[in-house]
Amino acid sequence: MVFSDEYKANKKLSKSRYCRGIQCPKILWLDEHKSEVRDDSVLNQAVMDTGNKVGDIAMGYYGEFAEVSYHEDKSIMLAHTKELLDKKAKTICEASFANAGNFCSVDILRVFDDGSQATACSQAGACAQTSACVEIVEVKSSTELKPIYNDDAAFQYFVLSSIGIKVKKVSLMYVNNKYERRGELDLHGLFKVHNCTKKVLSMQEEVASNISRFRDTIAGEEPERDIGEHCFDPYECAYCAYCWRHIPQNSVFDISGHSLRMDKKLNLYRRGIVSFEQLLESGEKLNDNTLLQLTTTVYNRPPTIYMEGIRSFLNTLSWPLYFLDFESFMEAIPGFDGQRPYMQIPFQYSLHIQKAPGAETEHREFLAQEGRDPRRDLAESLCTDIPKNVCVLVYSMGYEKGRIKELAALFDDLSEHLLNIRDNIKDLMQPFQTRSYYSRELGKSYSIKKVLPALCPDDPELDYNALDLIHNGGEAMTAFAQLPGKNPQERQRIRAALLAYCRLDTLAMVKILDKLREFINGFSLCL
Repeated sequence: MVFSDEYKANKKLSKSRYCRGIQCPKILWLDEHKSEVRDDSVLNQAVMDTGNKVGDIAMGYYGEFAEVSYHEDKSIMLAHTKELLDKKAKTICEASFANAGNFCSVDILRVFDDGSQATACSQAGACAQTSACVEIVEVKSSTELKPIYNDDAAFQYFVLSSIGIKVKKVSLMYVNNKYERRGELDLHGLFKVHNCTKKVLSMQEEVASNISRFRDTIAGEEPERDIGEHCFDPYECAYCAYCWRHIPQNSVFDISGHSLRMDKKLNLYRRGIVSFEQLLESGEKLNDNTLLQLTTTVYNRPPTIYMEGIRSFLNTLSWPLYFLDFESFMEAIPGFDGQRPYMQIPFQYSLHIQKAPGAETEHREFLAQEGRDPRRDLAESLCTDIPKNVCVLVYSMGYEKGRIKELAALFDDLSEHLLNIRDNIKDLMQPFQTRSYYSRELGKSYSIKKVLPALCPDDPELDYNALDLIHNGGEAMTAFAQLPGKNPQERQRIRAALLAYCRLDTLAMVKILDKLREFINGFSLCL
């Protein structure tokens, strides 16, 4: 079996390429002609792994199934699909079809015998006559439906119907985030199925037009398309750095999203207001935080330190202080009882304890054993390490408070102690969020990874980049999830890296608080 010349040519479209074209046809041109400028760092491997896991689990939703294995040579996948249809398989996962340069693999193909003749064709034109009609089921790892999913399903319908296959129904299967695992995994509770047949049928003329337009785009000169919402919606584009290369440093897009929404930024850009200087000169009405960022950067002003705001925050604290940071993971497929899809499951914490202002700190830590539910062990350890009625300091308290509340709801015998810890949490982010301290190094962020080097520059002990393996929460989440598949030496190195990363988060809080206290003490000495 061979492909036609047209399918071997670079005009071919898969369902993923078709959807990229829907987002922005220029993506297809760049894929074809300038792929070297693609930034693959925007591709989130953890998200892709999750999608694969969800797809694998979903295969069993309708009972027994046959699977067409992935192969770079699509003719092998086409031939395997034809073989399974000839054998009258009822559920085929990754069933693959191609026609006129268009290719798709259907996540789940349900085959029904309705007494009529349908045709399953390979690209080469060899056809299997089947007395069947089918349902296309497209599986998504998301917990909500998005418009791009209809485009995906509509392309598949177009490919199958173009070779004579009778498609009676098209469905989108997605994750039910309300499902809570109890005992064996219930696939019918885990997934929701949405009938999108009517919508898909209404899109068929549009699909044909899009395919023609995309091929013309690929064959032509580089499209002239300006930046816009499509650069991030529905997915972040790997060509943003290339298409945004004309945007200067310190542009409206570098303003905090809390101060200026993206639609407002794009509106300013389209009006020719791009740089900080242009925005200051434009006469636009700006809030205080935006003005502070702009004037600090443009006029190279020293840090703004609002002593009263910092002092007010410090007065809410009491010693001994317990500096706390969690790390957690989340899974689309719940592995434990009481777990929901994408629920944050804490597996680690770091705790620095300071008995008095400026005193040496004591460090404690917890890191769960991989492959088991970590929540009980972590909750017990937390109650041992943090007594009741002490001041607990975190950075961005909504996260830690949320995890502790969930643990309290799960373990009645620990609930009172856990909620006491939660009720005594203070947020070190507050003086930076309210701009009681601001410097140009913070830019549009007040995350701990921006604040720490701004306050404590050139300290090798506080350098996240110098850490081994793990440098941020996303890497920590992925590393812990992958531990069961590692050999003992790899596990040991990863666990050591996890402990070092989480320890730095709480040490950073200690150092940041010391700096805030230095500001106040230095100010007092000047009076």
